Amino acid sequence: MVIFDQGHALVVGAGADLPNTVDDAVGLANILQDPTRCAYPPGQVHLLTGSEATRDALLAALDTLTQTANQQSTVVVYFSGHGYRVTSSIGEFYYLLPYGYELARLYQTAISGVEFTDRLRAISAQKLLVLLDCCHAGGVGESKSPGLQLAKSPLPPEAPGFLAEGSGRVLIASSQEDEVSFAGRPYSAFTLALIEALSGAGVAKKDGYVRVADLALHTRQVVPGRTRDRQHPILHFEQADNFRLAYYAGGETQPKGTPLVSPPEIEPEPGAWAARYIAGHVGGQVVTGDGNLVIQVGDVHGGAVNVAMGSQMPPPSGVGSQAPEGASLLCSACNRQLRSGARFCPWCGKPVHN
Repeated sequence: MVIFDQGHALVVGAGADLPNTVDDAVGLANILQDPTRCAYPPGQVHLLTGSEATRDALLAALDTLTQTANQQSTVVVYFSGHGYRVTSSIGEFYYLLPYGYELARLYQTAISGVEFTDRLRAISAQKLLVLLDCCHAGGVGESKSPGLQLAKSPLPPEAPGFLAEGSGRVLIASSQEDEVSFAGRPYSAFTLALIEALSGAGVAKKDGYVRVADLALHTRQVVPGRTRDRQHPILHFEQADNFRLAYYAGGETQPKGTPLVSPPEIEPEPGAWAARYIAGHVGGQVVTGDGNLVIQVGDVHGGAVNVAMGSQMPPPSGVGSQAPEGASLLCSACNRQLRSGARFCPWCGKPVHN
């Protein structure tokens, strides 16, 4: 068995009101550790999700990377959660919002752009990839933040300066400043593209390695297609070497493809599959959405009931759900089965030419 022993990763899914970020983080961590694909040593892939993905835990994990990674290491840092540009009476700041953030105490419960880039700067690895999936539909809401003006933002303003300091630093963010990132099943449009690239989709050279440009170019190609040209990842790798990021087939040269067992689906509109939270005193049945989902929850005193919307919703037309019985349309690029009327292949993201 071949191991990509120089690989180190910190993978974070903040969870809470963005439960899909947990699935995304778990999926990415799994592909990095998969011995038949990226083959990172499991002990060098640190996964933080939900209640484990607090400010203190995230900063501690970044500090651990500074101790365990060396100049020859390849380091991946992935964060999926809220990213906000916050304006207050004392100035404008950027924050990543981990699990358990409090708007009244952002400096104590969230991670500022300065803190984040300073921690990244302390990592000595000459090959560093930062992946940010931050502009999700739904948000904390200005009504809950008196004295603060909040705007979704895909990356810290300090990032470009940090990237320019070395030739082995790359950042890919999920969407442009004025866009929202699309969720999906089992993964978001952005994370799905990352997992595909790490499995060998679109590699420029079939020598067993996925390089950072393979990842960047694949996300740029397929994410707009799957979101009807409404989400465009930000790529900052122009100043970086095209370094080897991982194996894509456990050291073999023939890609094995993604480990997905059914066609992926991307929500038809940002937030269409968002989770709903029911809090306070609830008794009997709870009806959500347009009445097609009824859940018996009993009594709830305080706390919250997380109702994951979308699980009962009809598949979005032309985005990438299971093909109906009898369908025989195949993608000309990857030869996978398509849903009737699909405009983009859910497997490879390429346009469908009927």
